[in-house]
Amino acid sequence: MSVDPVKVGVIGCGNICGAYFGALKKFGIVEVTACADLIMARAEAKAEEHGIRACTVKELLADPQIEIVLNLTISAAHTEVNLCSIRAGKNVHAEKPLAIDRKHGKKTLDAALKKDVLVGSAPDTFMGGGIQTCRKLIDDGAIGRPVAATAFMMCHGHESWHPDPESYYKHGAGPMFDMGPYYLTALINLLGPIRRVSGSTRVTFPKRTITSEPKKGCKIKVEVPTHIAGTMDFASGAVGTIITSFDIWRHTCPLIEIYGTEGSLRVPDPNGFGGTVMLSTPTTDWEEVPLTHSYAYGNRGIGVADMAYALRFGRPHRANGEMAFHVLDIMQAFHEASDTGRSVEPKTTCRRPAPMPMGLEEGILDEK
Repeated sequence: MSVDPVKVGVIGCGNICGAYFGALKKFGIVEVTACADLIMARAEAKAEEHGIRACTVKELLADPQIEIVLNLTISAAHTEVNLCSIRAGKNVHAEKPLAIDRKHGKKTLDAALKKDVLVGSAPDTFMGGGIQTCRKLIDDGAIGRPVAATAFMMCHGHESWHPDPESYYKHGAGPMFDMGPYYLTALINLLGPIRRVSGSTRVTFPKRTITSEPKKGCKIKVEVPTHIAGTMDFASGAVGTIITSFDIWRHTCPLIEIYGTEGSLRVPDPNGFGGTVMLSTPTTDWEEVPLTHSYAYGNRGIGVADMAYALRFGRPHRANGEMAFHVLDIMQAFHEASDTGRSVEPKTTCRRPAPMPMGLEEGILDEK
């Protein structure tokens, strides 16, 4: 069915926006028409690069043709931009995390409900060919009934490479809020929602020195835990273990593995779309499984396109606010569990998003 493309306006022209601009060009269902940034020169540079219009945030929100605002601002600004977009009657898809805490996340979802608009949030990498292949294997019973899962995201932080790393050590960031959304969203897609968590956290380096340009030599005061270890009880009965850390120089742990009654599954990097899927059974060693789904390379923004399909065809979108809020709830619960010395039962839940169909042509998604 031929439909008019959904016009998209981008707010926030920082480090990540190039990946979105590039990937969204392949989807005929969307058309990025404008971009805005507090630093107008950044918006103008991106506008010239991609042949679109640079404008102020106020002008972008006042444009009646823009139906989706893609919010690529820093975490601390997500809620303000989300709420302004919703008040303007726009659907909004935000970078991860949805908000810096539950209170702000709930404000966003409540406002969207009143305005009858959609909310989405990164990550959308779980829609890629790698994790969707794993989803199919689990749903088809390739490893039997899932029993447990492990997830490890461990590195030494952003100050050695990122041009503006301070925000990664502020409230609403840290390794759990920065990278946890990729791992938790992938796990929820594979295993379903989480009903209880426990956790332990620490700050290993209270001050950090930036070694990247242009802020080399500047000091960062760390305001959030930089090593978080947690356990998760999934509603399905599986038990998960997760570590996110900015305090580790090197490690040999897998990214994500799922263990079942009839085998084990090694899941590729949830911060990417493709990767290598490995399967082991009681009678076989680890063997690579060819990807069964498309969208294996460079598709950041597929969640925005999926929202556009939801708007045009009336179906649910996958990278939705309900799941993003559940992820936010879980991340905050890890910190709370450590602070109180008790397990925490999340107040939220969500549905597993619909699996991606096999055989999709690049640039096309399902209409139903």
